[in-house]
Amino acid sequence: MEGYLGLILASILVIITFRLLEVLLGLSWRPYMIKKHYREQGIHGPEYKFMKGCLDETKSLRSSAQGITMDINSHDYTSRVLPHYLKWLSIYGKTFLFWYGTTPRICITDIELVKQVLSSKSGFYLKTELHPTLVALLGKGLVLVDGTDWVRHRRVVNPSFTIDKLKMMTRSMAECTKSMIEGWENHIAKEKSKQIEIEVNNHFEELTADIISHTAFGSSYIKGKEVFSTQKELQNLTFATILNVQIPGFQYLPTKNNRKMWSLEKKFKSTAMQIIHERMASSNGEYGNDLLGLMLETCITVGKENNKNRLSMDEIIDECKTFFFAGHETTSHLLTWTMFLLSTNQDWQEKLREEVLRECGTEISNADMLTKLKLVNMVLLEVLRLYSPVTYLFRKASQDMKLGSINLLKGTTIGIPIPVLHRDKEMWGPDADKFNPLRFENGLSKAAKHPNGLLSFSMGPRVCIGQNFAMLEAKTVIAMIIQRFSFSISPNYVHKPIDFLTLQPMHGLQIILKPLES
Repeated sequence: MEGYLGLILASILVIITFRLLEVLLGLSWRPYMIKKHYREQGIHGPEYKFMKGCLDETKSLRSSAQGITMDINSHDYTSRVLPHYLKWLSIYGKTFLFWYGTTPRICITDIELVKQVLSSKSGFYLKTELHPTLVALLGKGLVLVDGTDWVRHRRVVNPSFTIDKLKMMTRSMAECTKSMIEGWENHIAKEKSKQIEIEVNNHFEELTADIISHTAFGSSYIKGKEVFSTQKELQNLTFATILNVQIPGFQYLPTKNNRKMWSLEKKFKSTAMQIIHERMASSNGEYGNDLLGLMLETCITVGKENNKNRLSMDEIIDECKTFFFAGHETTSHLLTWTMFLLSTNQDWQEKLREEVLRECGTEISNADMLTKLKLVNMVLLEVLRLYSPVTYLFRKASQDMKLGSINLLKGTTIGIPIPVLHRDKEMWGPDADKFNPLRFENGLSKAAKHPNGLLSFSMGPRVCIGQNFAMLEAKTVIAMIIQRFSFSISPNYVHKPIDFLTLQPMHGLQIILKPLES
């Protein structure tokens, strides 16, 4: 009996030993072979450090860059936000290999290669495996799923973003904006100078949270704002841990950060489920015209035809997570950077005001009026080019394949640094670092030498489904502010863009706000 037990223990020990050797080989020999494979193709990059890859150097460079203060007329923030990319580009060229922990990443800055990756319909280029806190923040919704799951999610979410539905949502956008503006007007009325200094970034975060809550959850928007506050806590946690080395299985251990993440996820799910159950109980077959109602209605309809194609309640909650974060974060900072650029380019602020007053008068803009605001649209596109809320796009090679002249290995991540491509003088011209909305005068496809030069909403089959929602919301808010106020940059503003999962001003945006009557 003892001999039998000894044999079992010896077998277990052998298995464990082989597993450890396999892991060690994966952490040392595999990166060496990957480096060799790409080096033979002329692709070089920073040194791989055991388990950490290039994370220590990335952290160090980003930490040092936080001390850089920019001139308010300078829009090339790559030295602050992407110092590691900038350094490696200068040393290794436009295509280089770097490491996110043990995962190899190839940086590409050739727009044709970018198009080949993002426009592929073959399913060869997948979404990357994300940090656990980022998955908790975004949810496994349309942004993260692949293959047949993506098709299923897209079918359910798509009806929420038709032109007719967006026109209906414009009313909620305008009402929420009106409430914010009235608050500003009441504040100004109390000041002898009839002007105020406000930090607009926080105001826009609150506004877009209010808009998302109304358009996603309708009459349940108060509970929706509870969901938003939970997500902000998840965002802070994600930012604090995003560059930590990921040890396999570590996300399942009851560490302080993991327990906090689990608690916030549970709170989000509990609040969202409460909203869904209330909606289902009182629907009488009508689920509402907000995002949640349209998803529930589509799921019920699809479920009758084919139960396999409907979304589960957990998947609906994940879509709400995605909509909350993507819709709130990107639009609030698009508005912030638009106010910044209009504050520092008074001639363009006046051009927009003339257009808005000509097309909309002093009325609250509706969707039909907003389509006539060509200059506003041009300015928003130029803001997206210079201050794209999303700074990176990543895809993963699902198998060994060819990308241009590069022989990609399965599992390699392709990294696309948007600010670098948006400042490429060969593509955008010698004034690529300057604010010039006129480059979009003849439309988006003719603004650069390549028709797909603007990447803020990505491109191809995975183009952002909410881009029309975001642009309509931004037009609504900017038009209503332009109708009532003039504004300029405050001397207290410090120009330090930072990538806090989305691009935003490090210390907020302080502006001087005056009502037009004065």
